Parts: sequence; structure tokens; C-alpha cells
Amino acid sequence: MKVFLFLVIMVYVAIPVFSQQYSTRDKKAIKIFEQAEHYYEYGHLQEAILLIPKALERDAHFIEPYLLLSDIYHEQGKTSEEINALKKVLALDSLYNEKIYLLLGKTEYKIGAYNDAVTHLSAYLRHGSVHQDILEAKKWLDKSKFAAYAVEHPVPFKPILLSTTINSPYKDYWPSLTADEQELYYTVQMPSKQVTPMGTTVYQEDIFVSKKGTDNTWQPSHKVESPVNTDDNEGSSSISANGQFLFYVACNRKEDYGACDIYYAERIGNSWSVPKNIGPPINTSYWESTPASSADGRILFFSSGGRPDSKGGKDIYVSYKKEDGTWTEPQNLGDSINTEGNEYAPFLHPDGRTLYFSSDGWTGMGGQDIFYARMKEDSTWSTPVNIGYPINTPYDDFGLIVNAKGNYAFFASNREGTQDWDLFTFELYPEARPNPVTYVKGIVYDAKTHLPLSAMVEIIELDNKTDIYKATTIMPQGTYLACIPLKHNYAMNVNAPGYLFYSENFSLEKSYQVGNPYELNIPLQPIMSGSIVVLKNIFYETDKFDLKPESEIELKKLLQFLNQNATVKIEISGYTDNEGSAEHNITLSTNRAKTVYHYLIQHGISSERLKYTGYGFTNPIASNNTEEGKALNRRTEFKIIGK
Repeated sequence: MKVFLFLVIMVYVAIPVFSQQYSTRDKKAIKIFEQAEHYYEYGHLQEAILLIPKALERDAHFIEPYLLLSDIYHEQGKTSEEINALKKVLALDSLYNEKIYLLLGKTEYKIGAYNDAVTHLSAYLRHGSVHQDILEAKKWLDKSKFAAYAVEHPVPFKPILLSTTINSPYKDYWPSLTADEQELYYTVQMPSKQVTPMGTTVYQEDIFVSKKGTDNTWQPSHKVESPVNTDDNEGSSSISANGQFLFYVACNRKEDYGACDIYYAERIGNSWSVPKNIGPPINTSYWESTPASSADGRILFFSSGGRPDSKGGKDIYVSYKKEDGTWTEPQNLGDSINTEGNEYAPFLHPDGRTLYFSSDGWTGMGGQDIFYARMKEDSTWSTPVNIGYPINTPYDDFGLIVNAKGNYAFFASNREGTQDWDLFTFELYPEARPNPVTYVKGIVYDAKTHLPLSAMVEIIELDNKTDIYKATTIMPQGTYLACIPLKHNYAMNVNAPGYLFYSENFSLEKSYQVGNPYELNIPLQPIMSGSIVVLKNIFYETDKFDLKPESEIELKKLLQFLNQNATVKIEISGYTDNEGSAEHNITLSTNRAKTVYHYLIQHGISSERLKYTGYGFTNPIASNNTEEGKALNRRTEFKIIGK
């Protein structure tokens, strides 16, 4: 065993310890010390400790025994005692070696003695002469000053320990929550039936779930049913916000590509499919862990270590699910997120723009700290912000998630009051909150038989034509749940083979409340003559027939429908409200229908399959006595006129 402190000092300042030039001339004290040093080098720490006081009895100003004592305490993890030993050295001789100040400051920072760390690191910068050490001291001094300031300016934080229906006597961590807050998934490290050859119990990780009861409290948790949990370890997990996909980590399985791989299962009714290794290019011969799914399961963030493009230790990567179900080559999030240290435990909020993660590379309180960053308009990330003290502490803080509403967070901690690692929740202070998100959920069903359907549900933000949700319904119930950020306009399209697609438009720009989600059950009409679809996302300039750019989303869906159903013939029908003369409105509605007709022809649909007609303000579907009713009557439809 090497002497940690002696070796470090020897490398940089060549203290002549081994040439017998000690801080004492008492030969007996030196002999006792060298015997203690011999014990230490061979790992007999207790024997070494017993000898050190005897050396100091001979000479209380003998410095080297205190240095050895600090090494022993370092090995034993007794940080306070280690610090006391180093301080004793400085008390005996403040100029014995400037390196003591650097080592002492780093150690004080790690236990949260930030002001003391500032004092000793500043002292090193006054006395130190080694360039590399000066750079290191400046780095640790910046960290210590930040941490000291953070302690003096705490963020609002009142952690609430979750009940014993969730927290167990064992390690409970890695929380994950559905958008409707009805299901909480997490990992428990609990004793298995196996024992080691030495007779000690083997612990393994399993994924647990707790569900909300009718009284809005968490019900007793239970293991996620087979085939997700096995006799092996199932580690950090992430439930997609819609509850459809469960991603998690498994290690050292024969089908794995590396030490730890990411697996996933899909919800089928009230059960889970047989889990699958997500495979390349996400899983590699390197280490992959801590997956974090986007709201609809189409984007996956995860941590990986050792890849050729790594910035240092563990880095956070992102991969996107393609139309054929495979995943894109993972992208390193780059210098805006990753450092030479370790970044892991990512969590992408359902707003799709706020990322929380843990890092020991960014300036923090010590150990792993929680940070957050926001996606900018160019899809790069803002500089990460430390979430603050006392959420972050000198110890490892990680696994933070935030509910869809953005006002409450969950995380795991072993701080005072816990049984081991336990789950907490707390109200997240406003500056660290993501953009508020609500959700729309419902059932997709056959309009004739009322039976649930397997259908694709897609929601597009009209302003930037971006898909914010795209997933198939969960069968056999035919359910869906889509997270939608507030203050935007959305187009919704639902389609299934053999059915007309469904079109919806809604706005959350004004005062829609997070706690009041949409519930929208969607009937799909079988393709048959006479069936009508209102194209709710076709938009025109006021009193004109020019198509607005945001109409293209709906027009492409109509094109897709016609291409997938090559024998279907349709009529494009235009309608107006009752403002103006009947003649004017017939002309306006005809021209609007004709504009859509020409768009379809220009994009490859035969004119023999198309017809257009303007009906003016006839056949209203709402009252023209209100602005809302008039808006509904100003519409474009298509009707099946032949199969």
C-alpha cells in the first residue's frame, strides 16, 4: 500500500522523507515512526495508529507522524480526523510545505467546510510555486467560493419524505413518474435469496411501482410484474410520460453488448411485453445506463462512459427513434452539457426543452450535484445552472425528476431522517421550473362498433410545424396520453388503416390551466361513401382563399390518406359563416375548396378522384350568433364520394 500524502508531496516538492531528514532529532521517535510507516505500507492501519502517539510522546513537534495519521484517516474515510491531522501540521509549522494548504482545502470542500476551504486554498495560491498545482488550486477555490455563497443564499426547499407505502428499509431510488401522476416507478435494492461463499446476503435491484388511489394517496407499492423483473438486476428506469414505454438498465446478461445495457418493454393492456435489449447503436461494448425517455418514447437520453467521442468520464447522449423503430446514432450533447468529469442521470421534462442531470464536472457543492439546462431555439443547450443548496449538498445528489405541471420534484437521498436511500418530494422553486405542461388523453374507437382501435396519434405545434407527440394507442383499451406545453397552438391528427383520419385543432395560448387536462375520446369513421371529415387545420387569410403556411400539415395528412387509399374519390367542400351576401360567400367557399383541390393535383393526385364545391353559409354546424359558432362554420371538409 502506498503512502498517499507522502507520495504526492514527494513527487512535487521532493521532501526528503526517505533520506532520514525528519522534523525531529529524537532517534527513538524516528524509529517508532518508521515502524508505524511500515505497518501502514502493509495495510495494518490499526497497528500504525497505536504507534503514532508513542512517537509524539517523544517529541510533540514531530510533524511526519501527523502526516501519516492524515493518510491513515484518509484510507479509513474519517475525513474530519484527516483534516484535524493536517491542521496540526500547519499549527506546528505553517510553512512546512505549501502543498498541505491545497490538500487541506480540497478535503474541506468535499465535506462542505467551504469557508475553511477558501481560506486554505487562498493560502496555497499565496505560497505555491508549481504551475499545475496553482491551476488546480484556482479550480477548487472557484468551487469553494461558489459553494460558500450558495450556503449563504439557500434556495427554497422543504423535502417531504414519501410514506412507507413506497419507501422501504432498503435503498429506494431512481424515481420516474407518468404525466397524469397516477403511477410512480422506482428501483429498490433489496436482499435476494442468494448468499456469497462467505455467507453474506446478495442484494439485487428490482423495479417497483406505486399507483394513486381514489383518495389521491400513493397505494402500497409492488414489484413490476414479470417479465420485466427477473432474478437478475433491473436498475435505473424511466417510464415515458404517456405510460407506454418502460426503459431500464440491466447488467452482465449473456445477450448484452457491454457491461450494462438499456432494455425496454411496451405496455400491452395492464401488462408489459417481453423486454428487449434496445441494441446498437445505443448499446455498445461500453457502459450505458440511466436512460430517460421523452414524453412519447421517441427520444432517449442516457449516460455512457468510454466512447471515442467522450469528453471525459461519463457523458450524456441522445438518440431518436426512426419511423422503422430503429434508433439513430447517439449524439454526444457536447461541451454545453458534458465536461471532463461525469454527467449522468438525465431527465427530460415533458416540455421537451428542460433537461435535469447530475454532474461532478460543473461547479457545485461537491460530489454529484443536480443541474438544469434549457434548449435554445437553435436546439443547443444553455449553460447548466446548479439547482442550489440545500437541494445539492457536499454528498452525491442525483435522480431528480419533475412532474408534468412543473411545480413538484422527486429525488432520492440518504440525508438525515431516512432509513437508507429514500424517496422525497418537494415543491420546486419557480426559477428552476420547466415550462408548464398539461396533457390530453382519451380513447380512440370505431364510430360504428365503438370498439377500441389501434391508431396513430400525432400532435404538431403549428407555429414551428414540430411533432411534439407521435405514438400508437395502447391496446386493447385504445388509450393515449399526450403531453402538451401551454401557450401554443396545436394540430391533432389520428389515423388507422381502413378509417378516415380525425382532425382537431386546439389552442392553449391564453389561460388554460395545467391541472385541468383535456379528455378527448376520438371516433374514427370507417371509409364508406358519404362519410365526412372536417379539416380543422386548414387555415385561410380573412375573407380570402389563400392558404396559410400552417395548413400544410393537414394537407400532407390528406395527401397521405389519398395515397394509402388509391381508389377513394373525394369532394372538397367549402363553407363560410353568414357575414356578407350569399353570392359572395358561395364564391369565397368555392375558391377555398378549389385551392385545396389544386394543391392535391399539384402533389400527384389525379383530378378524376377529386371534386370541389362551395356551399357558402348553408349547412351550418353551429350558431352564427356567436364568434365561436361562426369560426366553426368557416370550415373545409372532405366527403367520400366513391371507393
